Amino acid sequence: MKKRILFPLVLLLVLISMSQAWAQNLTVTGRVTGASGAALPGVTVLQRGTTNGTSTDGEGRYSIAVPGTATLVFSAVGQVSQQIAVNGRTNLDVRLSESQSELNEVVVTGSRATEGRSNILTTSPVDVISAREIKAFAQTDVSQILTYVAPSFQSSRQAVSDGTDHVDPASLRGLGPDQVLVLVNGKRRHTSALVNINGTVGRGSVGTDLNVIPNASIKRIEVLRDGAAAQYGSDAIAGVINIQLKDDSTGVQASSTVGQTYESDGRLYQADANVGLGLGGRGYVDVSGQFSNRGYTNRSGIDTTPLIYLGSGGTYPSSANTEDKRRALKAEDDALVAKNGFDRKDMRVGQSESRNYGGFLNSAYRLAPSIGLEAYLSGGITHRTGKAAGFTRLPNQPTQIDLGLYPNGFLPFINTTINDQSFIVGLRAKVAGFDADLSNTFGRNEIQFDITNTLNASLPLGTSPTEFYAGQIAFRQNTTNLNFTRRFTDVASLSTLNVAFGGEFRSDNYQIEAGEEGSYVNGGRVVVPASGTTPATFAAAGAQVFPGYQPSDALNKSRTNIAGYIDLESDLTEKLLVGAAGRAERYSDFGGNVSGKLSARYSILPDVAIRGTLGNGFRAPSLQQRYFTNTSTQFVSGVPQQVLTVSNDNPVVRNQFTDTPKGFGVSSLKQEKSTNYSLGLTARLFKTGTLTVDAYRINIRDRIVLSSQFARSGVATGTVDQILASYPEIGRVQFFANAIDTRTHGVDVVFNERLTFGESRVGFTAAANFNETKVRKVRSSSTIDNAPVTATQNLQNTLFDRQQRNRIESAQPRNKINLTANYGYKIFNVEVRTVRFGEVQYKDADPARSFIDQTFSAKWVTDLTVTAQVLKELGITFGVNNIFNVYPDKFIANPRNNPLNFSVDPTTSYSSSLDNTNRGRIVYNPNQFGYNGGFYFVRVVVALPTN
Repeated sequence: MKKRILFPLVLLLVLISMSQAWAQNLTVTGRVTGASGAALPGVTVLQRGTTNGTSTDGEGRYSIAVPGTATLVFSAVGQVSQQIAVNGRTNLDVRLSESQSELNEVVVTGSRATEGRSNILTTSPVDVISAREIKAFAQTDVSQILTYVAPSFQSSRQAVSDGTDHVDPASLRGLGPDQVLVLVNGKRRHTSALVNINGTVGRGSVGTDLNVIPNASIKRIEVLRDGAAAQYGSDAIAGVINIQLKDDSTGVQASSTVGQTYESDGRLYQADANVGLGLGGRGYVDVSGQFSNRGYTNRSGIDTTPLIYLGSGGTYPSSANTEDKRRALKAEDDALVAKNGFDRKDMRVGQSESRNYGGFLNSAYRLAPSIGLEAYLSGGITHRTGKAAGFTRLPNQPTQIDLGLYPNGFLPFINTTINDQSFIVGLRAKVAGFDADLSNTFGRNEIQFDITNTLNASLPLGTSPTEFYAGQIAFRQNTTNLNFTRRFTDVASLSTLNVAFGGEFRSDNYQIEAGEEGSYVNGGRVVVPASGTTPATFAAAGAQVFPGYQPSDALNKSRTNIAGYIDLESDLTEKLLVGAAGRAERYSDFGGNVSGKLSARYSILPDVAIRGTLGNGFRAPSLQQRYFTNTSTQFVSGVPQQVLTVSNDNPVVRNQFTDTPKGFGVSSLKQEKSTNYSLGLTARLFKTGTLTVDAYRINIRDRIVLSSQFARSGVATGTVDQILASYPEIGRVQFFANAIDTRTHGVDVVFNERLTFGESRVGFTAAANFNETKVRKVRSSSTIDNAPVTATQNLQNTLFDRQQRNRIESAQPRNKINLTANYGYKIFNVEVRTVRFGEVQYKDADPARSFIDQTFSAKWVTDLTVTAQVLKELGITFGVNNIFNVYPDKFIANPRNNPLNFSVDPTTSYSSSLDNTNRGRIVYNPNQFGYNGGFYFVRVVVALPTN
């Protein structure tokens, strides 16, 4: 590993020593034009870091003497400034774009060109979210900010879903959390250690925890809405999110936000600060820190189970066989509820509580300005604790409770401790005319699980602890890059040619650490019915709500990959920009992949252009998907089941049914492969507005999913029973497989307008995303295909059931519209934003239960803020998010799910399984915008200059 890092470092230093000749002075001439191609007179041309400068004449021409390694800064009122490296050139023509809004800044994501372009001049669509927009409203998590600002991005907080309560799953263009690549300062960021194995959007995927990055450290966020695996590697099927850390701040800026929901919960206390320091004109240091304390919310309903203390598991015993007997038993139970003070609102369904401490550093220093040698360092440390509830255990659930410890039942909690560390260190220099960049990026994410207010019901009565260390998971990644970039202006007949090439070496490591013994052990306690009749049953093993990782689950797995790429971009003419990129990768655990991309932009009119891309990409299976294994106790229809999540390499998955031991015959995991197509239109309207419309199609083959649970039939000759013969304690099994092919198509529309009237400022943004994903094929195995179909089993449906299909096709909004308007006058600014979240659907896994399917209608959520810059150093914002207190549609409750239903007729008697409310306690679907309701807040911002 050390040799792989030292070799490119030595090579870079040798090449640097050859580049001294570039430091001599030369005369650079050129012409500066605007976006339409017209000359721009009076543009300031300045050698960066000096007072050496000039300006353009009436024809936009200039002449300046500078070193060959200098960087020129071109700036003018109403234009977006550009910084361009001379790279020994004597002629340098520049085109500036008009500065209209933050969403049209110069961007760097999606192109490796040495000179950035406005997002309406790029070949691929890129959104830019500025620091001002990040601070405009009350959202303090990056994933929530992007959800409300970028229509193609979607993330909503989940509830009662184990670790997913603490790491929000997110998607871009309707695809999975692991199909979008996250960069920080243009460098790959590590993913979370968590694999989502519960019934949420993104089930089976591994995403990046965006919320560990403090808002105060962010200069802007660039969202590339286009496949980019050929440029950046694995995961960039849907696009790329590049978080640019602050590198230009000066002085100290601090802010504090306090708020709560209309229901007086979910209280937020947040404070952050940023300090920017210059280093004598040769560099900068930017330090940011953030503290956030977020309270939980609870939007659960009233438990409809008839019995809390009596009966078995909340239902009537067989002896209560008349309505009068049930009424009497219910009255007796209600008296116990009143006596013991039991609250039938016995669950906590809403956002988890969270406390976050984080700090980030971003810095650079020019070691040898004459040759452009610069060292840079950035990194961050985040410590976040969280607490989320599971399902309540009632006092009449004997297999899950010890009445000596919890006479009134208990609500167990999953407590997480997330530690995240990252750093980027590197050198930049001029090498033989190229911008050379050698970097090493390290990241680690660790999640520890501690379960409280719980017990292990299988231990002898009175002996179980009430809290457990349930283990931890960790993911580590180290990436070394060496990149070279150069812009040529005199290659054949080409107007410009940007050449970029380089290589990457990456190593990944994934670990699972077992919890303490009591968190997973089966103590063997037998529960005998109160009547003394048989059959007796075993109590549930492991910590209730989250059994700990067992020693058999523990692992430490690693892999490496090496990649090389080339990226070409050329202004063939003043009207036509084309790009081509290719990348080859080789993974140590599954093989290699080659991907490519072609892109172009053509100006059909001075202010109107068409653009498009064509490419193929891939996503490597994550280590978590390859190796995660876990055994847990889950209750299915009130009966405890040992559920095994087994790695794809296990014989249970890989063996054919004819082998010994028998298996499902599923192939080993391989990369997902994609093809991406896009076609768009960009236009500048009336000199003050911009419009972009981009249509796209993304085909993905061999998409990785987590299967549904294959259950024993109870017959020894059953297919699943034979496969699980060597696991007598296991009742159900699930695993990862390249099981489906999907097609996603859609369109993005973004319009911006910025106007100034004297001291008044008006801005308007309208943005929308419309997308649709369809599962086109399910890939199975001969064992699964040939298994007999019975009244209770269909293995083909189990591999990828209709609920899984729904999560991919319809569980998230298939369209989203964002309308934002702001008005500023003197010290005041008013901002209004309304977002329309499209409809979502729920579908049950069992086709026979399609009667509980439900469509949740689209909703508009409106936010309002008013800001006053009271002093130059002090600003105050008052605001309300979701000002009209909008909630999603409620789950439809079946009339039989009623605690006052005393019927003894099996067709009309009490049943909680005929709807999705879980005994009335789950009220809302979280997948549109959550269900916290209205939230009001105040924010104070203080800015102090440094002396």
